[in-house]
Amino acid sequence: MENNENEFMQHNLRLPELTLRGMLLGAILTVIFTASNVYLGLKVGLTFSSAIPAAVISMAVLKMARDANILENNMVQTQASAAGTLSAIIFVIPGMLMIGYWQDFEFWQTLLVSACGGCLGVLFTIPLRRAMVVNSSLVYPEGVAAAEILKVGSNTEKNSSQGSGLREITFGGIVAGILALFSNGFHMLSDGLSLWFHVGRGMTQFPIGYSTALVGAGYLVGIAAGLAMLVGILIAWAGFVPYYTITEALPDGMTMQQFAGFIYQERVRLIGAGAMGVAALWTLITLARPVIDGMKESIASVNISSDKQGRHRMDIDMSIKSIGLVFAMTVAGLLFIFYAFVSPEKLPLAQTLTFTLVGVGVAVLMGFFVAAACAYMAGLVGTSSSPISGIGILGIIVSSLVMYFLCSSFGIFDLPGGEKFATATAIFTTSIILAIACISNDNMQDLKTGYLVGATPWRQQVALLLGCLVGALVIAPVLNLLYEAYGFHGAMPRPDMDPDQALAAPQAALMTTIAQGIFSSQLAWDYIFLGMGLGVLLVIIDQLLKRNTRSLCLPPLAVGMGIYLPPSIQTPLVIGAIMGYFLNKVLKKTKGTEGLNGGVRRGTLFASGLIVGESLVGVTLAGLIVISVSSGGSNTPMALFGSDFADTAEILGLVMFLISLVIFGKVILGSR
Repeated sequence: MENNENEFMQHNLRLPELTLRGMLLGAILTVIFTASNVYLGLKVGLTFSSAIPAAVISMAVLKMARDANILENNMVQTQASAAGTLSAIIFVIPGMLMIGYWQDFEFWQTLLVSACGGCLGVLFTIPLRRAMVVNSSLVYPEGVAAAEILKVGSNTEKNSSQGSGLREITFGGIVAGILALFSNGFHMLSDGLSLWFHVGRGMTQFPIGYSTALVGAGYLVGIAAGLAMLVGILIAWAGFVPYYTITEALPDGMTMQQFAGFIYQERVRLIGAGAMGVAALWTLITLARPVIDGMKESIASVNISSDKQGRHRMDIDMSIKSIGLVFAMTVAGLLFIFYAFVSPEKLPLAQTLTFTLVGVGVAVLMGFFVAAACAYMAGLVGTSSSPISGIGILGIIVSSLVMYFLCSSFGIFDLPGGEKFATATAIFTTSIILAIACISNDNMQDLKTGYLVGATPWRQQVALLLGCLVGALVIAPVLNLLYEAYGFHGAMPRPDMDPDQALAAPQAALMTTIAQGIFSSQLAWDYIFLGMGLGVLLVIIDQLLKRNTRSLCLPPLAVGMGIYLPPSIQTPLVIGAIMGYFLNKVLKKTKGTEGLNGGVRRGTLFASGLIVGESLVGVTLAGLIVISVSSGGSNTPMALFGSDFADTAEILGLVMFLISLVIFGKVILGSR
């Protein structure tokens, strides 16, 4: 295998890499994954990384071409994954309908915000590549998993003796795919278990999510981030939630369980957002030097050809001139669309131009700073598990404060609909920031994959830009389709629609609430400040551990995520991280270093398969649901059981989840 890797990493390699057929296949996968992610994000508040399923599909399709190779497959997954991640813009932009400012999703405005914001996300992370991919120990779980899949697929075609690795991936995919089909499709298995119990006068919960894909991601993430997320879960659910439910009176009309859920949504998540904000700022500070060095190196080499530089093919990014041209075009597009967004209000020209320049300026400047933090989060916990919506919360707070100042200065609040306009401009600005953030998050995973398989960075960066453009074309039509089919909570297109079937769009609802709270002076700042203080404490603890111990650390971003994200999502991540740690210790003790290396490889491949299997089934089910809903059918077209089967489904789901953990353990130990 090592010889094959070296073959693809040669400087003078001449193989098809960024090809027309690959770009067409990438465009098709982009449409599929973007549509599916938009639906899932609005339904459950999460999106999945499309890099791994895109790599698997690309290998299966391009295998029919004789000259297909690992580098071309990598470009396809790069393009498709960018667009799949860009759909995270739905975490904020549905707020336009929730406040009644839009009646449907404006196609050109949604398109240009997504495309230009995504392209800026690609550009802002180019100077970070050397510091955070080449010269970093960050794990990039999904990037590593995608690289392993591409390597195994390539080696299997060249040497049948390497087929065992592909079998591990396939076996993991089958296990996760079957469980996902029976839980999310047939509704025979529950996707999690939540045990609520009293703590004195208060209440809290102990949840377990049954996602095998997240168990695999936890294994890839490692023990440090896993334990940090566990600390965050305990801070939230063994600390803040029981404390507030004990010390405060139960509101009329609420059960204690509903009150605990309310406390988590309205207070604890704000604390988590504050902690992540401080952690993100600290990340920017710690990365400042390598980022500046990388930018200096890029600027110094702008007028020198790659041949004269003597740089390896795998170390050549887009040129500064190309970056500058794309940057100018994207900023011009944002200025145009922001002006088009503000101009219908018929404000004086000076005020319209001020809103346009300030809105785009805030989005671009903040986007530049969050790009590094998002890239770091991708390396720490992976794209699927990164709290991009937490960045969105920080964005909506900053944007709302800026717009509050402008609207107060211009007397906008005295005009009819002034508060609604202020809220809309804050949401619009944040949508640009979020597009930059989510692509920055994904870009580094793809560049890590490319670094491991021998890709040329500038070609990958071009593929990412193409993915942003194609994905942006899909987002607005799919959003309108789902809005017309389901509606959103608080925004129903037709009065006769069933509100129980409405899409929750939880992040968009939360960010809209924050913006409205700022403009009405009712936002609970105390909880954000409390989270910021906690974030400072976590940074100090992490630094003390690093300086005074050999291997202990407490990544503050991961702790903040533990507080912010729903615990049912994080528990399987924690389980995967802890399980991998102890099984690897057993391997090292019983079979030595060689046995440990073999176990880590088997575990990595099987974990990759788990992510592949659940992702592919998730894509398929999302497509079936959208087709069913758009044709007047049910949003659970494959369900075999109703709500009366829920208790049994919880038990069956737990049993099957435990069986999947046993299988995972046997694979790592080499006893399957």
